[in-house]
Amino acid sequence: MHYELIYARLDQQEILSNLLQFYIYDFSEFIDVHVEENGKYSNYPLNDYWAKDNHFPYLIKINGYYAGFALVKRITTETNSYYSISEFFIMKKYRRTGLGTSVAKNIFGLHKGKWEVFQMGKNKPAQLFWRNVIKEYTNGNFTERTEEGRLIQEFTS
Repeated sequence: MHYELIYARLDQQEILSNLLQFYIYDFSEFIDVHVEENGKYSNYPLNDYWAKDNHFPYLIKINGYYAGFALVKRITTETNSYYSISEFFIMKKYRRTGLGTSVAKNIFGLHKGKWEVFQMGKNKPAQLFWRNVIKEYTNGNFTERTEEGRLIQEFTS
């Protein structure tokens, strides 16, 4: 499958913000979120993706059309440093085509190092997707734990 993974520029923030509306809609079955008076979900805080060098915003295009996005962060604590997928979205029309798997593996390759990918406890489809992608990417060389209601996979790319 041919797609473009585009490092989003600041002038593409509105595109990303618009795509996030679909993501939040999909996610609304797992979290308590409602549309506001204007009929939209509240804006996702995106500013850090252009203000901080440890944030990486990506847009995904297929055949010239937007198909999703990925938001990646490099998280550093006193004891640990790792990459994390903050948000990952493939539009329904492109799901189950291999696009998400291909994009995720591409992103892991772009950001070499330690990773922690987490999913909400209620989000079984995401758990299945990430477990399968990471298992395939690492040839099964990853660990998994549950913490604060989230399932977390750890591995090194």
